[in-house]
Amino acid sequence: MNEFILMAHVMFGVACLITTVWVFVDVLNVSAANQVRIRKLSCVAAACMWFAFLVGGYWYVHFYKADKAVILKGPWPFAHNFFMETKEHLVILLLMLVTYLPIAAAGNLVASQDARRVVLWVAGLIVLLALTMEGDGAVIAMGVKMGLLAR
Repeated sequence: MNEFILMAHVMFGVACLITTVWVFVDVLNVSAANQVRIRKLSCVAAACMWFAFLVGGYWYVHFYKADKAVILKGPWPFAHNFFMETKEHLVILLLMLVTYLPIAAAGNLVASQDARRVVLWVAGLIVLLALTMEGDGAVIAMGVKMGLLAR
């Protein structure tokens, strides 16, 4: 069961990433026709990230303790000491940015270059942080695998 929870965490994170890239591209080509879609996709990105956070938090509280022990006793303790610690701290910034994205996208993006610039920066930072989180998760998973193989 915990594998399904972990995969849901990853799925929602990737959905946030893809949706945010879509927002970024739509804002680059903003028009009256796609402004409503930008606003809706911004809300979808925020919802996906919050679901990823809640599901990942549940998994962390209930299941990560065993994985952490395997990682720390294995050949890749940095998978927890650096990558999980980084992930734990960057998630707050990611949640703030993705929560702000629908607020920023609520402006008149067609008429205001400044509003477009803000949405592009916020979406770009979300994409960068989401890719970092995905990479961190991959290193953490590999840390568990390396720990199990070393037994």
